[in-house]
Order: sequence, then C-alpha cells, then structure tokens
Amino acid sequence: MKRIAILLAVALILSVASFADEAVVIDFNKLIADTPSDKPADNQATLTDFSGSAGSSFTDAEKAQMKTSLFIGNWEVRLNSSANSVVASGFSYAKPSKVKDTATKYAKETILGIRAFFPTEPYNAYAEVKPPFEIPGYADKDTLGSDGKLTVAQEEIGKGRKFDGFGVVKNVGVLKSVSVNVFGNNFPEGFSVIMKDQNNRAQEFFMGYLSFDGWRTLTWNNPNYIQDVRDRDLHTYPLYPNSAPLLKLDAFKVYKDGSMIGGDFIGYIKDVSIVFDKAILVIDRDIDDEGTWGILQDRESARRNAELSRLGALQIQRYLEKRKMDDPSTRNAAAAPAAK
Repeated sequence: MKRIAILLAVALILSVASFADEAVVIDFNKLIADTPSDKPADNQATLTDFSGSAGSSFTDAEKAQMKTSLFIGNWEVRLNSSANSVVASGFSYAKPSKVKDTATKYAKETILGIRAFFPTEPYNAYAEVKPPFEIPGYADKDTLGSDGKLTVAQEEIGKGRKFDGFGVVKNVGVLKSVSVNVFGNNFPEGFSVIMKDQNNRAQEFFMGYLSFDGWRTLTWNNPNYIQDVRDRDLHTYPLYPNSAPLLKLDAFKVYKDGSMIGGDFIGYIKDVSIVFDKAILVIDRDIDDEGTWGILQDRESARRNAELSRLGALQIQRYLEKRKMDDPSTRNAAAAPAAK
C-alpha cells in the first residue's frame, strides 16, 4: 500500500512537471537579409507581397519589387506623440547588429539593435519597436520563385504556419512565463514585451529595467499560474476551431521616466521565448481540421487583408517619395560636362 502511494505521488509530480512547454517566439538571428542573392535586403522566410495594393500605373517589374519582410532593418521605432519630432524620429530606428566573434555569448550572431532619441525635457516618454507589419497568426508558408512571385505548395495549403517561430507560437494554453535576452548599457529605462492572442487582444508584460551592463535574461512570471494540478479547475471544451489559441509578438516598449536623462537610448534584443501549458495534447490529429474547413484563416483574413492594404499603401507612398527625392549620383551625372 505504501509503495502504491509513493508511485502515485511520483506520477503526480511528473504530470505537473510535464504541463509546461517552452518555445521561442522570435529569434532575430533568423531574421537576417538573405534575398535577393546578389544584394540581400530582405528575409526570404518571412517575405510578404503587398503589390495587390498597387494601382494599374505600375509595371509588372515594379510590382515584383513590392515585397517586405521581418528583416531586422525593416523594424520601426516609434516615439509617442508628445516625444516625437522631426529630429527625434530621424534618430530613432532599428538595425541589424553583429555580435563579436570573440564574445562569450551569441558569438557571430545577428541581433536587433535599437536606437531611440528621447526628449531631454523632464516628462515621461516611450518608444515602441514594431515589426514592419502585423505578424499573421495563420499564413500559409510560401516560396519565392525565379519569377519573383510567392507561391504556396499544395501540402502547405491550410496549414497556416509561415510565421511559426517567426513571431507566432501556436497551441498556447495557460502562460507561465515570458523571457527575453537583452544586452544592457546601464540605461535606466523600463522594458516590456507586448503580445496578442488569437482574438487580437493585446497584453503587455513588463520585464524590468535595463540598468545593467552586458547580457541578461529578463523574465516575467505569471503570478496566477497554478502549479498543483489538484488546485486547478478542470473542464472539457470543444476542440477545433475553439481550442486553437496562439500568441504572437506585437511590439517591444521602452519607457523613459520624466526624471531620467533624455537623448539617445541604445539597446539590443536577441530573442523572446515563453513557457506555457499546451491547450491540447495532440496536434497531429487523424483529420486535418483547418485544411478541411479553413475557419481559422477565414477569421483572420479580413484583418490580414486590411493590414496588407495599409502596409501596401504606406510602402507605395514611400516608394514614390523616394523616386521624387534628390539623388546626388543622378544630379552629378547630369551636371557633368560632355566628353569632347
């Protein structure tokens, strides 16, 4: 009898320990520029086409270039309205940053570098570091063809896993913790991670302050996480499409308190990971529910199309504005005297 009680206790401990799973939400070392091969300027795995927003006045060759991705250099740093100005906006941006070959941690890897220019006046401000577009939770994985078009393979239709591991984690039940690996430069600013669920509800996780030097893992722990299975309310819910929760990265946020010194802020982010309970134990079911019904993609399609339309309109405006801007190389060539 005593042996049975011991075995039951061990089984209970193991079952509790097996609840939580860990996944990387985003790793910026995977978001380097790798396409096109001659002059890499985008990340092929996360490449997104917004040419559908272009009008008929654009040629096919111009539309073929209307793509963007989660490449680190495409991320944006936006200051709150009272802190924003022409100068501050020009000094606030993200760029890929290389870790030294001799570094003891993450040697030779590429990370997200952040520069934000905060006001020097004594009032609160913040900067949001956002991807170039809202990361879709259910987008089919596609490949870039030699013709410059993105196509989805037959076996990927309905899977919706293009951004899995690139800002999206599926099958997330109860969230236990959020962790981010950051490099601090003794700045006193606060730092948080913002994520959205499958219903587009945002939640902000305050990770702490960046007043340290070097690498550190900042962690938010869920104070309401129930560790003991005996204390949990156990329920049975319908599965697909109800039990398909996810979390996706929406933004990072850097807070400057009014009492802090303003000016340049410099920070670096390597990756974000979460520890969570699975919503359902078995993902690979006998029937491909989403491939059959497509309910999850239909639910998200309107929001995704609206985001792509907004993104396309913005990118096209930037494309046209760039063409109107002064190009010193063209101007100098036109002003050069003709050879005799």
